[in-house]
Amino acid sequence: MMQIGPHALEVLERGPADAPLLLLIHGINPISPSAPFLNDLARTHRVVGPSHPGFGASPLPADFDTMYDLTRLYLGVLDSLPNRKISVIGFSFGGWIAAELAVAGHPKLDRLILVDPVGIKLGGREERDIAHFFNTHPDTLNRLAWRDPTRRPAGSYGVGWQATINDSMSDAEMVALARNWDSLCLFAWTPHMFNPQLKRWLHRIKAPTLVLWGEHDGIVVPEYGRGYAGLIPNAKFAIIADAGHHPELEQPAAFVAQVARFLQS
Repeated sequence: MMQIGPHALEVLERGPADAPLLLLIHGINPISPSAPFLNDLARTHRVVGPSHPGFGASPLPADFDTMYDLTRLYLGVLDSLPNRKISVIGFSFGGWIAAELAVAGHPKLDRLILVDPVGIKLGGREERDIAHFFNTHPDTLNRLAWRDPTRRPAGSYGVGWQATINDSMSDAEMVALARNWDSLCLFAWTPHMFNPQLKRWLHRIKAPTLVLWGEHDGIVVPEYGRGYAGLIPNAKFAIIADAGHHPELEQPAAFVAQVARFLQS
């Protein structure tokens, strides 16, 4: 566990203790220890992936229920890590957290990688930028999330947790999935998956930024990603072919190659 002030966080760690540090900010579900990209990243970096409060085995404190709380918590995570320079990768909902973190600013934040993030509103009042996580049938969400939902890779869960449950899962795994989904509702129900103020502040991001997008993402389409990247000074935008909302899981080799190239540039 990682202790950040009064908050205890479950944490996943891989890689040499003396290597450059990568902080992973997860999406709807904490990153699985069997996720196929982890070991590749850990060959050259120390990888640290906490679970947000209310997700995984991290307790959810009373009155901890806003993006403000999550952003301040991750500022504390950066404070607590010993490295002077830290690169951050945020996935989906975690990409939103990572963008808020970068807007807030921190002297340790060295590089920023956003992977199919949500968090901003680009379209008009009647346009839907982000597929509705809570009012869309789980089967539909899975079709939108994956290049091929029938070949969902190891270390992954469906976007709609109900579509993921099967007879092979333990009671504890099913409870964890339901808990993650309940916590996501708490933080992102309304406005749905975005902060109305974030778009106007993305220009404050000073860290070199890479925005990665799955070519076939139907949750947030690549044009949304291009618009997102265009609001961040000098951000690079790259597409990962044959992937949906989770390119790190569907195309781990291509994902790691993009990350390595950016971190070494």
